[in-house]
Amino acid sequence: MPELAEVEYFRKQWNPGMGKMVKEIIINKKARVFRGEKTEVIKKLIKQTRFNTSAAAAKQMVFLFDKNLWIGIHLGMTGRIECRPKNQTSIKHDQLILKMSSGHQLVFNDPRQFGRVQFFQGEGVPPWWAKISPAILSKEFNEKEVANFLKRRKGSPIKAVLLMQERFPGIGNWMADEILWRAGFHPASRAGKFGAKSTHLLFKNIREVCRDAFRVIGKDWSDPPDSWLFNHRWKKGGRCPKTKVLLERKTIGGRTSCWSPTRQKLGAERR
Repeated sequence: MPELAEVEYFRKQWNPGMGKMVKEIIINKKARVFRGEKTEVIKKLIKQTRFNTSAAAAKQMVFLFDKNLWIGIHLGMTGRIECRPKNQTSIKHDQLILKMSSGHQLVFNDPRQFGRVQFFQGEGVPPWWAKISPAILSKEFNEKEVANFLKRRKGSPIKAVLLMQERFPGIGNWMADEILWRAGFHPASRAGKFGAKSTHLLFKNIREVCRDAFRVIGKDWSDPPDSWLFNHRWKKGGRCPKTKVLLERKTIGGRTSCWSPTRQKLGAERR
């Protein structure tokens, strides 16, 4: 599933249509991604409105149009946001197409339909957008709140805790592994065992990995450098880019985890 930086990258794919009018909207009425939405009403509302701006938060993105109309998209497992030229024909699994006055086609394509498209019109922001936790790189995300959250989840492995979206919005499996590898903590370490120094180190690396992910992946989908764990964690046989020892893999907290046995030892979190 796309994580923080991947979502930011896909959000920008509709930028060529920004400031332009929606001339036509095509919706796959049978698609599960529109569950609960009145698609015919939405089509009438959005037509002839201007696409003004967009934003990404956690694993979601929103696109704002005139009349305070919002389109919210969650990519799910296989969703993609694309901008296509005027004459390109629709392809299989296109669920939403906005044909713009500039000639661009703004497309949401989702083969497995685990994603979701939501619409909102009204005062303020959509409820589903307002409830997203503070962004990790914002001032509201601070070390004290992280420390308190670890205490409340004291019996859980730290890997599972980092995937809890109510505190760490947008962090997914590979980012959690990258954070723990850089900080030197075993993914099975219990959250309640983290001392003050370890909590500070964890907090620092959470923000660092997010910044780096935005800078590399979020900017233009570049491949991360080999100095990251990222390029070595996906298959068995990968080696730690620091120590060159074989990486270990195991399901922890319900998710496949990858770590360096020499860099990430149980007990390091007690500092």
